[in-house]
Amino acid sequence: MSRTSPHQHLHNSALSRRGLLKTAGGLTAALALGAATASPTLGYARAGGPPSASAAPATWTHPGMLHNWGDINRARVRVAAGNDPWLSGWNRLVANSHSQSTWTPNPQATIIRGGTGQNYSILYNDIAAAYQNALRWHVGGTEANAACAARILNAWATTLTSVTGNADRFLAAGLYGWQFANAAELMRDYDAFDLAAFQDMMARVFYPLNNQFLTGHNDACITNYWANWDLCNMASVLAIGILNEDAAKYDQAVTYFKSGAGNGSITHAVPFLHTDADGYALGQWQESGRDQGHTVMGMGQMGAICEMAWNQGEDLYSYDGRRFMKAAQYVAKYNIGQDVPFTTYSWGTGQNCAYREHTVISSASRGQVRPVWAMLHFHYNRRLFLDDRYISQMYYNLVAPEGGGGDYGSNSGGYDQLGFGTLMYAK
Repeated sequence: MSRTSPHQHLHNSALSRRGLLKTAGGLTAALALGAATASPTLGYARAGGPPSASAAPATWTHPGMLHNWGDINRARVRVAAGNDPWLSGWNRLVANSHSQSTWTPNPQATIIRGGTGQNYSILYNDIAAAYQNALRWHVGGTEANAACAARILNAWATTLTSVTGNADRFLAAGLYGWQFANAAELMRDYDAFDLAAFQDMMARVFYPLNNQFLTGHNDACITNYWANWDLCNMASVLAIGILNEDAAKYDQAVTYFKSGAGNGSITHAVPFLHTDADGYALGQWQESGRDQGHTVMGMGQMGAICEMAWNQGEDLYSYDGRRFMKAAQYVAKYNIGQDVPFTTYSWGTGQNCAYREHTVISSASRGQVRPVWAMLHFHYNRRLFLDDRYISQMYYNLVAPEGGGGDYGSNSGGYDQLGFGTLMYAK
């Protein structure tokens, strides 16, 4: 078990989650100097005192998933002023083919991932386009981008009826569920967007698969599936809960994060804690013995859950002694080329829980670049003022400025995260 790093006492413990939100919103509004002010709901965590363990917000914040009004206003003002690093992040966005207002959606009635007839790349490309056009509208103010994002979302809301395939259908329902909901959240107040139709589609098509996986795990041994399978489905349930203002779904996701039976809950995703020679607390990630591509993917999936919950007043980033930060430090340290400790990790596979183990960390795809680090760095270092030595090195030395879908290859791994964290999270 690790001891607390002396470098991790740099924050002001008197700053509450609610106070941080209000401070962030107030500073952004002051900075805007005449730009649109923060949403009146920004900064309201729970009515009647500190948040309870897993209660949905009494007042929902919109937009309130990966981005709030403070993030949007800050990016808008900084880009307009030509300030870096926001401008560099913006330039990556406008250069991406998915962010062009001429993008034509290609909605399908059925999406298949795994097995015969796979067509899921159509969906993740259209989601990236909807999200990126929504960002361009919010930050750049271009109506054509808003209209494009709304066209994409409306087309899918009235066409998609099922997600299927082999077991990978659960990955599709999870990954594309939370991403789709995030694009819709950014467009929810746009007149040409049919929010009600989209909310209904998310509840009918995505949530049943998310719920089926989290409660049944495809009839497999509870440890059979890697952490990311749980995480993406948890993220989708959480995002649908926020989009639809569905307290039961929100609670389901938060409760699973804290105490779920599968590998995505926090103590199973980070099974061992360590301390390195410099006194930094590290958390071994569940997939670290598998490969680094999926391990870094996990930083993006759990990061998305934490950021969405944060914007609704729930601080999962700091849950269980900042266990997720310790994991991110561990993953970042190894992927910038440094050594980390490793404890043998064992689990059961298949339906009969056949024994498997990892005895060493995997070097496969070590140093892989994915746009997941800005969110973590700017939270832990700039919101909480913590020393995130390895996270910050990973971000500044290997990743910044972050792009998004379409900038990291054409296969599904390049679309497992929405990206553009430099533009939206830099502080």
